[in-house]
Amino acid sequence: MSMTDLSPKGEDPGFGVYVHWPFCLSKCPYCDFNSHVRQQPIDEARFVAAFETELAHRAALTPGRAVSSIFFGGGTPSLMKPSTVAAILDAVARHWLIDTKAEITLEANPTSVEAERFRGYRAAGVNRVSLGVQALNDADLKALGRTHTSADAMTAVALAASIFDRFSFDLIYARPGQSVEDWRRELEAALPYARDHLSLYQLTIEPGTMFERLREAGKLAVPDADLGRDFWDATQDIMNEAGLPAYEISNHARPGAESRHNLIYWRYGEYAGVGPGAHGRILAATGRHAQACERDPEKWLAAVEANGNGLCEDAPLSPEEQGDEFLLMGLRLAEGIEIRRFEAMSGHGLDPRRLASLIAEGMVEYTHQGRVRVSAEGFPVLDAVVADLAA
Repeated sequence: MSMTDLSPKGEDPGFGVYVHWPFCLSKCPYCDFNSHVRQQPIDEARFVAAFETELAHRAALTPGRAVSSIFFGGGTPSLMKPSTVAAILDAVARHWLIDTKAEITLEANPTSVEAERFRGYRAAGVNRVSLGVQALNDADLKALGRTHTSADAMTAVALAASIFDRFSFDLIYARPGQSVEDWRRELEAALPYARDHLSLYQLTIEPGTMFERLREAGKLAVPDADLGRDFWDATQDIMNEAGLPAYEISNHARPGAESRHNLIYWRYGEYAGVGPGAHGRILAATGRHAQACERDPEKWLAAVEANGNGLCEDAPLSPEEQGDEFLLMGLRLAEGIEIRRFEAMSGHGLDPRRLASLIAEGMVEYTHQGRVRVSAEGFPVLDAVVADLAA
């Protein structure tokens, strides 16, 4: 994989490539991602060929781009052989320039078998891993459907720290039966293992998941809104004190250690998505396009082999749609959004009355350089704030 040295260009959020590996060993009861369990071994060579074909298709639509980030998500990308990852990275490098400082991230489960592959991924070109730890309590890990133990997780984190300059891990809070004090102890115990980035997600019950069915059957109780707010406040207090403030609603980092790939999404940059269920946003000759791939892995493979791509959606976005997406993504960030960019994209300004009302309520605030951001008070009710501002 060859690289070239490229400099960031002002406000340009960058260009990313997202690769979706859709397979997992088991389906977690809270998960609504496009993940699939297969009893037979995966034909990785066939998938590599399909990824190469689809990358060529996206490259033809986005010539001359400089890749600043590549992200392997899933599913469980750490089930891939390192040689599979290397082949996909080589295919990316054949079609685009890759910045010498590009962030190349792979999501991994912290089981001992997958952790042993870390050195292979590093040799393939991966320079950052994101570990799905989720909890440091074995009973809760089991309830979350995770197959690793707390000890497995910490072993994998320590190994990641020894191999990769940059790594992160995820934790889920406001779990059934968890108290705020339980969470405080757990988060404080996790902090010594975190170098510069943590992703902390409040448990939400997603449609179509096992957790939703259990809740509807009265077999799963989750914290109410007031208790959820207590969890949120405790999280912010601990992370601010540790020097890892939230730069996005669920992501915390020391300044400069933010996830560059996710910043492309939240700053409404351009990214090519390949693989079953992957989404993309690219700037084509006809404007900004929303792309989505066939979700079913076998149907995606057949489509790529028959048609040269696995897209089931490739539609231009209207200025209004772009403005709505820009607000939805950008207001997740602590830095907020640049109003001038919103106006140029959507063709209109923010509603001054709604903006003034939200500012008066302490939900939104101005920053320097003409930006608007959601306030610390508004973040716990972010969805409602964004809906009000975008209405």
